[in-house]
Amino acid sequence: MDVSSQMLAFVKVVEMGSISAASRSSGQTPSAVSKQIRHLEDHVGHRLLHRTKAGVSVTDEGREYYEKCRAVAEKFIEAEEHISSVSATPKGTLHVASSVAFGKSQLIVALPEFLALYPELSVSLEMTDRQIDLEEENFDVAVNFAEQLSNPNVIARNIMKNERILCASPSFLERFGTPTSFEDLNNFNCLRTSNATDRNVWQAEFDGKKQTVHATGNFEGNSADAVYIAAQAGLGIARLSTYLISAKIASGDLVRLLPKYQQDYTAVAVTFAERRNLAPKIRVFVEFLVSRFSSNR
Repeated sequence: MDVSSQMLAFVKVVEMGSISAASRSSGQTPSAVSKQIRHLEDHVGHRLLHRTKAGVSVTDEGREYYEKCRAVAEKFIEAEEHISSVSATPKGTLHVASSVAFGKSQLIVALPEFLALYPELSVSLEMTDRQIDLEEENFDVAVNFAEQLSNPNVIARNIMKNERILCASPSFLERFGTPTSFEDLNNFNCLRTSNATDRNVWQAEFDGKKQTVHATGNFEGNSADAVYIAAQAGLGIARLSTYLISAKIASGDLVRLLPKYQQDYTAVAVTFAERRNLAPKIRVFVEFLVSRFSSNR
């Protein structure tokens, strides 16, 4: 038996407190475990354990050597867990948080395909625009804008490139006219978001110059979805994500405004807590989203 196996056996004996306990844990006979320890002691040239009737105690040399061996054991366990996670069948409940607009317009639509691929999985979805703390809350993953990420201890994978563009309903434009420049937005009722006030600072670039307008109006909603519905109802001009409104613009239910003004791009990202071994259900969900929206990246 090689030295690495003997080192793992030594770690188990120290942590279990006796050779008999270590043998039961590993499915070997006590004599086989004792033999591994003797070979290891011969290899390093030091007695590592004192054998007593009550069990074992670690020698001074053994205590220092144990710390080195434990690091090897942890790497070994990590490698085994990784292989198990890769090969394991995804099952159980996947707890997902998503922004309201993306969840309603994109994520729920994609779930039938995902769940057909993994029939032993179920999804619990919470749609919210509040800030999610993956390390404190019972969520496996969260889907939101990459610009919202502030925790360095989570992993983020971009799944979609997104542009926010200006739009309004035909009925609103018939009643109040159409803005002809970015500055002209100051003269119109603009729809605001109440939970992300930085998004009420609208910026665009035209002819090499950046322009800024602070959106003001008589309505604000606590989600992009609320602003989206308000825009369709004719309440005012909105600045919304292309993934949310592209179909309505194509159908004429909403009209894109000032298309020559270039808006900033951001990314939609799926995030998960940093862990040594990613659970199969999280791994397949992340890869599914990356693949599903790859044409929009």
